[in-house]
Amino acid sequence: MARAFKAGRKGITGHLEAAERDLLRNLFADIVELLEPNVPASEDPLAALIGVDMDVTVPDDPALRRLLPDVSREDAAMSLEFRQLTERSLRESKIGALKAAALGLEADKLVLTDDQARQWSTALNDVRLVLSERLKIRTEEDANRVHRMQDWSQADDVESYLALVYNFVSWLQESLVQALLQGLQDRR
Repeated sequence: MARAFKAGRKGITGHLEAAERDLLRNLFADIVELLEPNVPASEDPLAALIGVDMDVTVPDDPALRRLLPDVSREDAAMSLEFRQLTERSLRESKIGALKAAALGLEADKLVLTDDQARQWSTALNDVRLVLSERLKIRTEEDANRVHRMQDWSQADDVESYLALVYNFVSWLQESLVQALLQGLQDRR
C-alpha cells in the first residue's frame, strides 16, 4: 500500500506498490497521449523555435480544455491568439513533467529532489484535472460525492473506479505538496 510522501535529508521520499506504480505509469501515458497534438504544428522553423502554432484550435475534448484552458471566457479572439502563442510550449512542458514522473516510477522507493517533486505535482495535477472532468466534478457537492467513494470492493462501474483513482491521486498529490512545504520549512 502506498505511503505518504515525507520530506527528509535525502529529499522527498515515498513508497508505492507495483500495482500503484503501474496505475500511475498508465495514467501518465494516457495524459501524454491526450496532450500530443493531433496535427503537426506549423513547419515554419522560426515558429517552431519560438513555440508559435498558428494552426492551433480550441480542443473538442472537455478534459483537454481543462489542461489547456482559454485565457478569457469573454474574448474568443484574445484566447485564440494567446493559445497560438503558448499552447505548444504548454503541451511540451506538461508532457515533459508527465514523462519525468513516469521515469521516477522505475524504483520501488521514490526519492525526489524539489525539482522532481514539482514535476510530480504537475503530473498528478494534470491527471486529477482529466479525471475530474470525466467525473463531471463542477461543484463542492460533486467533489464530496466523489470523495465519499472509498471502497475498492464496490467499484462496480467505470464512474466508481474513476472516483477511487481520483481519490488516490488526490491523496498522493496532497501528501507530496505537504512534503514540499515541510522541506521548505525545515530549510528555514
